[in-house]
Amino acid sequence: MPVLHAQRVSEVGVHTTLLTADPAVWVGGLYGAVRPSSRVRVAALLGAGVTDDAFAWRSELLWQFLLTPRARDGVGAYGGGGIAVSGGPDTEGFVVLVLGLEARPGSGSGWAFELGVGGGLRLSASYRWRRIRGQYTPGG
Repeated sequence: MPVLHAQRVSEVGVHTTLLTADPAVWVGGLYGAVRPSSRVRVAALLGAGVTDDAFAWRSELLWQFLLTPRARDGVGAYGGGGIAVSGGPDTEGFVVLVLGLEARPGSGSGWAFELGVGGGLRLSASYRWRRIRGQYTPGG
């Protein structure tokens, strides 16, 4: 199905993130993103969890470049960076760099896995639901 270049994509989802800092931080929470252009995604994550048996939270704002944004099958790769703030016993800010793989980036939903740095080694898994507006099928 051909897609117009002017399509608008918004995403919502759930995620879990593990940071292998000392002490380790684990959070789970909500994910939201928009694609202001076909290959660019601006994503925000907010999560709550634990660190060293204490409450922790983390918020991230990431800019990502997608290599195959219209792929309706298979796996697409992306990379990006941004900023994060983590809180708990201490509150700290970080620069974040990520590389990711996601299932079917041009379809209605799919999983994603990320590997990166930013407050320790960062491992993240999510499931995303996408609203893709502007799809066009000739003769349809």
